[in-house]
Amino acid sequence: MTDQTSVQFSDISEAAMADLAHCVAQQIKQHKNFNGLVVYMHGDLGSGKTTFTRFLLRGLGHPGAVKSPTYTLVEPYEHIEPSVYHFDLYRLADPEELEYMGIRDYFDGDHLCLLEWPDKGRGFIPAADIEISLAYASDHSRSIGFKALSDKGAALVHQLDFPVPKSET
Repeated sequence: MTDQTSVQFSDISEAAMADLAHCVAQQIKQHKNFNGLVVYMHGDLGSGKTTFTRFLLRGLGHPGAVKSPTYTLVEPYEHIEPSVYHFDLYRLADPEELEYMGIRDYFDGDHLCLLEWPDKGRGFIPAADIEISLAYASDHSRSIGFKALSDKGAALVHQLDFPVPKSET
């Protein structure tokens, strides 16, 4: 990838976050070239990483509950297309533990892999196609940034068409 592509959505409500996640889900469903996408999710505790994931999974067709895999490390959603693996590495004591759980198998194929706290798995997880950064903007809103790190990630970020004030770089 020759240039860096990013887009920032500021001061969005939880309802707008749901709409944005649904927009991302629709792009992933419509374009099979997004299968195999690796997404890193950054943000403080409670910033909305799992909430965004829940809305994204609903947009992909998952009708049930979405829980944070804080204690299990990974939660599979293999009944939707593409299948999704949601990782939460917050409680990971040593990144080498990922090797023992067969981490490489999750990234082998056309799965969408969402990773919360990816820095804790450094050296054992593949590079991201997109980084999503979430932060509180106020008591009732957040900011969400998408940063493409590969051509596949740039293709998705360029296609985000969402009616919320945004700034592009």
